[in-house]
Amino acid sequence: MADNIISSLGAGSGIDITSLVSQLVEVERAPVEQRISSREERLQAEISGYGKLSSALSELQDSLGSLAGNDLFNARSVAIPDTNVITANSVAVGAQTGSYQIEVEDIARAQSLTMGAQSERDSALGKSGELTIRFGEWTYDGSDAPSGFTANDEREALTVSIDASDSLDAIAAKINEQNSGIQASVLKVDDQYQLMLTAPSGAANALEISGDDASLDDFAFNAANHANVTEVQQGSDALLRINGLQVSRESNDIDDVIEGFNFTLNKASPGESLTFSISEDKSLAEQAVRDFVDAYNNFQTTAQGLIGYARDDAGELVRDENGALSRGDLASDGTARAMIDRLRKLVGGEVQGLEGGFTALTNLGIRTERDGSLSIAKDEFGKEAEFSAAFSNNFQLVEDLFALKTASMNSAVSVNLGSFAGRVDAGSFEVEITQDPTRGELLADAITQADFDGTTETFTTALDTSGGGYSFKVAVDGIESGTIALSGTYDSTEQLRSDLQSLINSDERLKATGTKVDVLYDDATDSFSFVSREYGSVSTVAFTEASASMADLGVHTGLTGTAGIDVAGTINGVEGFGAGNQLLPALDSPAYGLNFSVAAGASSQGAFDISFSRGFAGELSRLVDGFLSSSGTIEMRKENIQDQLTELGEERETLDRRMEGVEARLLSQFIAMESIVSTFQSTGSQLEGLVDRLPNTAQN
Repeated sequence: MADNIISSLGAGSGIDITSLVSQLVEVERAPVEQRISSREERLQAEISGYGKLSSALSELQDSLGSLAGNDLFNARSVAIPDTNVITANSVAVGAQTGSYQIEVEDIARAQSLTMGAQSERDSALGKSGELTIRFGEWTYDGSDAPSGFTANDEREALTVSIDASDSLDAIAAKINEQNSGIQASVLKVDDQYQLMLTAPSGAANALEISGDDASLDDFAFNAANHANVTEVQQGSDALLRINGLQVSRESNDIDDVIEGFNFTLNKASPGESLTFSISEDKSLAEQAVRDFVDAYNNFQTTAQGLIGYARDDAGELVRDENGALSRGDLASDGTARAMIDRLRKLVGGEVQGLEGGFTALTNLGIRTERDGSLSIAKDEFGKEAEFSAAFSNNFQLVEDLFALKTASMNSAVSVNLGSFAGRVDAGSFEVEITQDPTRGELLADAITQADFDGTTETFTTALDTSGGGYSFKVAVDGIESGTIALSGTYDSTEQLRSDLQSLINSDERLKATGTKVDVLYDDATDSFSFVSREYGSVSTVAFTEASASMADLGVHTGLTGTAGIDVAGTINGVEGFGAGNQLLPALDSPAYGLNFSVAAGASSQGAFDISFSRGFAGELSRLVDGFLSSSGTIEMRKENIQDQLTELGEERETLDRRMEGVEARLLSQFIAMESIVSTFQSTGSQLEGLVDRLPNTAQN
């Protein structure tokens, strides 16, 4: 019915009421609609602008990646001639530079043993018990028979359980699965299968093998029992001369003679020297700085186009249809301007935490131009003399300017970065160590074994523990070991000390938690001491069980150890938190985020300074992180803009509802008017007929 009314509007008055109402509503809507649309368009442009700004900042930050770290400034190159004597594998960051001569006198060899000859490789051997394999160095008598063994306390012994059903292949598999460095294999020689064990190379990695059952004698290789095993090759060290100095190594893969240079010895070549050099590679850092300058200038162009006059992809200024210059998407956004201003000030200013040397880009010959871009200064000859001289003559200062730098004026304290290093205020801090950290230790009693000679530190008759009776349990840092038993034959306290340390550190319970000890011997007191490798109050050593025979070696459960002490100290006068040998600054203090590793002797050096600088690249990257992070400036601003867009959407819905009401009101008014007009027209028609019928009114 309403549609019929609307469609008939104007029939009486002759006016197009529907069109008139629409025009009146549109006139009232237009200014508000235009304001909302204009603001929506501007806000959408700002969101787009922030997207462009984020991309530009990300690209700038990418150029800082390698500059923020020290590795780039410690790159090395090696120049080595063609040779088959050695193979150069790698040169590490920070490798020791210099010119070197290498002469390979002999290469390292691995001990090889063959044993247990059988006609079939997979048949059960009928042998059972436990094999104990220790690593160490053999001495030999005149007939090359093994006579004395010194355990390698840096390598853990292994125990292999042998079952009667085991074949040679099964025993080899059990040895290999322990990943001890021993290679076990079964070889066929003259119609016989033999088990071959190959130790890691080096004289100190040879094998001593003992069994706890006579059926295992075919595998035994020790001073007392080795007749059934053939030593195919003795273990020996590599011998080489570096610039005339003779050194030996267990392996032919050498990585610790020339720091940072890894190479492999292929063959001995006595009398033949190989000359090569390791030098700094400054070109990588120089190129990275140039790349940053280019990246910053690209960012500067993008940023200027966003907060100033707009530019197209080619960098040209954009004009509107009237020829006027177009403003950038963020030209009226104060947040964007503030961010870009902060970044420009950092680029043109001095780096926090640097008190001397190069403290700003200008020290490298990098200038800020009037348009905000960076350039590498050139002299009157068109050369980048200042820039080149900085890399050639002051490369360390270039590294200090760009990369992270920490320094401690105490030789016993090193500075490390913690999880909250981003919160540290760059600069200097005064530190004082008031308590050095100590390790828990236990001092055993003097050795009273009858055959012990305290003058020579030897046993006049070798101490034979293979018959048992020498066992103990030890608790280190609160972790109790399983039962540990001595089983070797010892001529000296050094052999015994080495074996004690190896056995304790090989215990499965202690290994599971990474708990270890150092076993020391004091010839002044003829006693052993057991020292935890952990620092602080958690560091303790105690014997919880000990057989009677161990008392002859000074070990018993009545011994009382000394617990370790945590480090203590202050940073800028505020007490830090000490745990073991680590000192942490107070929570939320300026140095919070750093931690200090403290060694013995630190307290005696008194108060000292620690300095910390993120470097130019680190500070700039940190600033950009603050802009780009999920809770950073840009994301917060975008959320604010989105909230405004949401409000505008709600405002538009309110406008639509109000205009519906206005339209309804106007239609109602015009319907009423049309009704009145129709009434007038009907009354006029009636009056017109009435006049003709009145007396004296008839028309001729």
